[in-house]
Amino acid sequence: MRSPADRRGAAPAPILQIEGLTVRFGGLTALNDVNFSVMPGEVRAIIGPNGAGKSTFFNCVTGVLRPTSGRIVFDGKNITGRPSNEVSQRGIARSYQITNILPNATVFENVRVAAQSRRHAWSMLRDRGSFNDLNEKAESALNQVGLLPKAQELAANLSHGEQRNLEIGIALATEPKLLCLDEPTAGMSAAETHDTIELVRRIASNLTILIVEHDMPLVMELATRITVFHYGEVLADGSPAEIRDNSRVQEVYLKT
Repeated sequence: MRSPADRRGAAPAPILQIEGLTVRFGGLTALNDVNFSVMPGEVRAIIGPNGAGKSTFFNCVTGVLRPTSGRIVFDGKNITGRPSNEVSQRGIARSYQITNILPNATVFENVRVAAQSRRHAWSMLRDRGSFNDLNEKAESALNQVGLLPKAQELAANLSHGEQRNLEIGIALATEPKLLCLDEPTAGMSAAETHDTIELVRRIASNLTILIVEHDMPLVMELATRITVFHYGEVLADGSPAEIRDNSRVQEVYLKT
């Protein structure tokens, strides 16, 4: 006779599982024995004071930094210490705190190059029009971020908010399973921030999202779960309501 657990089926596995992640720079410990998991479909926010280890954590997950010790498993595969291009190929895409686009290329070309990294070996000899699938993928990504009408504009001519959203479009063009957003609303006006919140909400219906953000109203509105870092360790983890009401979080971060 099957047990109740068998009848219900196996519980879904985390898409990202991190065990004992530690990073040391000489005598400085930037991350100390961090355990962390994200379920498929989550919008997980990471918050914490400056120097809490958020950027170091992001850099380890996306292959920019090799951890001193610990294990990172993404989609069932160990990616610990793998280079960023390999991590990207496995399905993790990232936007950066400082906009990282090709300013002298068109909006379309920025996104098409990202799509090409998944579909074809690079070739300067083939006409762009021959890559119909790439063009369709690029147009789809631009449509998702609301920039399709500006496809032929130079990226340098976009507003700051549009450039940040273009970077999200570039990430989407790589067809990620996990999208890591590093302060996606940094430097934006109130109107641009509102538009980006709506954009993240739309794309979250088909993606797992990991976001570092200092804008607490945005975090509380978007995240399904929040992890608080403090001095390189996980201070708290829970729903937005649980984090808001956590006295320790209030003391060291929210300052209420």
